[in-house]
Amino acid sequence: MKTVFNKDKKLDSTKQPMFFGADLAVQRYDTFKYPVFDRLAQQQLGFFWRPEEVSLQKDRNDYSQLSESQKFIFTSNLKYQTMLDSVQGRGPCLAFLPFVSIPELEGAIVAWDFMETIHSRSYTYIIKNLYSNPSDVFDTIIQDEKIEKRAKSVTEGYDKLIQLGYKYKLDPKSVDEYELKKALWLSLVTVNVLEGLRFYVSFACSFAFGELKLMEGSAKILSLIARDESQHLLMSQSIINNYRNKENDKVMNKVIKDTEKEVYQIYDDAVQEEKRWATYLFQKGSMIGLSEKLLHQYVEYIANRRMRTIGLNQVYEQSSNNNPLPWTQHWFNSRSMQNAPQETEIESYVIGGLKQDVKKDQFKTFKL
Repeated sequence: MKTVFNKDKKLDSTKQPMFFGADLAVQRYDTFKYPVFDRLAQQQLGFFWRPEEVSLQKDRNDYSQLSESQKFIFTSNLKYQTMLDSVQGRGPCLAFLPFVSIPELEGAIVAWDFMETIHSRSYTYIIKNLYSNPSDVFDTIIQDEKIEKRAKSVTEGYDKLIQLGYKYKLDPKSVDEYELKKALWLSLVTVNVLEGLRFYVSFACSFAFGELKLMEGSAKILSLIARDESQHLLMSQSIINNYRNKENDKVMNKVIKDTEKEVYQIYDDAVQEEKRWATYLFQKGSMIGLSEKLLHQYVEYIANRRMRTIGLNQVYEQSSNNNPLPWTQHWFNSRSMQNAPQETEIESYVIGGLKQDVKKDQFKTFKL
């Protein structure tokens, strides 16, 4: 019988697999099978922020001065970002959390999902501040054919895992282990692509406005979101690489081998969709510092980097060592930004960022 609290006194979570092992017992964070997940959870909690900390007063005036092509680029990306984080604001907890077997991964996924809801609230905050009728933006997200098609590709993996997973929860014998782990593996890859690739055209556009000293508050919020997404990307990469290199799971090893071509196809589908999205954004005109060609190269650059990190070959022409948009990099380190305090917010601290490894006698000779 499945339970929310395993009372087995002999259970050792450090000997459990990441998923589909024994039900979780005490939420203890002193001993870990994979310490990386606890570190990522702690970092994510330390990065906690709220969109209301960033002023959008200047953005309201900036938006009214944008050209029609610039407004189209900005609004289209905002709608797409809202869709992606609507998925991620519930996906990790719905699809992965019910089957987690180690507490540090459980804690990391809860923190991951929570921060994704902050992102969704951030898009609402921007939309409410910039548009006279926010419903004109929200109500057209799913009506946008380009976004609707992409919503399908980012949710299929989740949906299949959820459906199989709940059958497994009700009756483990009713689900084939290979099919269940294949659904998990492909869902993990899809999420890795979502967190590591699918946001990056829209990020580049948002940061390009900031480089032009336009929509700087919105760009600052997107830089904070990008920082969080890098943490979430590391979570998916860590799970994937643990399966590749550390977990002794014969069934999953076979799944990984059998689905290699399918994994490359998932990546290529996303790359082509992102390229088409860049073309779509610039159909009414481009903006200074960006072009359709540059964004296509940027998508290939990001894809090669992500694939290399999870043990795949780099298959795209743009080298992972040659960023075609090098000016975007400082936006991914939000603390490097030097916006005026009255325009955005001062971010010179990390909440909960305490070092706890001080030795007993470290300050023995210290005198006032």
